[in-house]
Amino acid sequence: MTDNQDLQGRDLPGEVAGLLLAAGGGRRLGGRPKALLPHRGRPLVEHAVGVLRAAGCGRIHVVLGAAAAEVRERAELGDCVLVDNPDWAAGMGSSLRAGLASLAGTGARAALVSLVDQPGIGPAAAARVLGAYEDEKSLVSAAYAGVRGHPVLFGAAHWAGIAETATGDRGARAYLAAHAAEIRLVECADVAEPYDIDTEADLSHLE
Repeated sequence: MTDNQDLQGRDLPGEVAGLLLAAGGGRRLGGRPKALLPHRGRPLVEHAVGVLRAAGCGRIHVVLGAAAAEVRERAELGDCVLVDNPDWAAGMGSSLRAGLASLAGTGARAALVSLVDQPGIGPAAAARVLGAYEDEKSLVSAAYAGVRGHPVLFGAAHWAGIAETATGDRGARAYLAAHAAEIRLVECADVAEPYDIDTEADLSHLE
């Protein structure tokens, strides 16, 4: 049985929402918004949404920032909830706060958070992290050779604390450091590569 089949058997889609952070402006890429970088003939944001959907997320919220109007026009994101972050230039922390705020009142008990610029992380890794979800107190992270990475699952009990400490480009790093003993690490190095698309040289990873 695959990871995804196991998750579907647990009927998790209504409890765990996918949260994709896709607001980056690609400063080191000459100002090309990361969501619109071409990958397999389509905008990269579509690929990232597909990963969350294949992993088992029934509800997916996508945080947009740089060129948000163009992303809405060019990308086919189906029934995703699109969240505009006007403060996207302040860093990933603002997008994380906007995304978590958008999940309030939806019934989601956890958020599986991924980044748009990590195409080497596919459904297998996301499904493993999702599979470690237990309840709203869950705190789970993918690990690569023991080093914490993405995606990360935040139970709803942690959202307020994360929002309070998410600043600049550090995202949830400070909160996770303070709660290190509570994090369940899920090794994913055998099924994913956690590289980022940050520079011109990194574009070689895209197809």
